[in-house]
Amino acid sequence: MALSVAQYDLLERAVTRGSRLGITRKGRQLIVVAERLVIRGGHETLVGRHPSTGDALVISVDEIERLELVR
Repeated sequence: MALSVAQYDLLERAVTRGSRLGITRKGRQLIVVAERLVIRGGHETLVGRHPSTGDALVISVDEIERLELVR
């Protein structure tokens, strides 16, 4: 799914501020502390951390079904 302009702006702001994002991907919901956007295998990818465990999370932007800022 392609992100809308507003969703992409939200994603970029979250990365620059290190904000938490609520993401739905493959029907599953998760919270990610956004760290950076990178290109991996020709796809734009969000790199972040799980807010509780600190585990690394790598999510292809193409796989994101829903995106929202968690305050």
